[in-house]
Amino acid sequence: MQKVTIKAYAVKHKLSMFNVMKMIKSGTVKSEEVEEEGKKVHYILLDDKTEEEVARSIIPLEAKQDVSLHEQVKHLTQELAKLREEVALLKRSLLEKDQ
Repeated sequence: MQKVTIKAYAVKHKLSMFNVMKMIKSGTVKSEEVEEEGKKVHYILLDDKTEEEVARSIIPLEAKQDVSLHEQVKHLTQELAKLREEVALLKRSLLEKDQ
């Protein structure tokens, strides 16, 4: 078994340190608490079996981004249509003022 800090584990699995702490508190990953220089430090105990389970349970960030990107494109398309309408109205009002 290998000991890894919370930060190293978070970087390895592309997770936030908050989510890693939640995994420790829920018991998803094995950990131990050591006191170093008067501070309590959590170390995650790496185990092949546990690592496989964690890897399966982590939802890839790309899948989340695809959904949100799709929604963002839809929203931006609607906003662009509204802006084009406003520009057309402003052009008409400027033309009417000139005449």
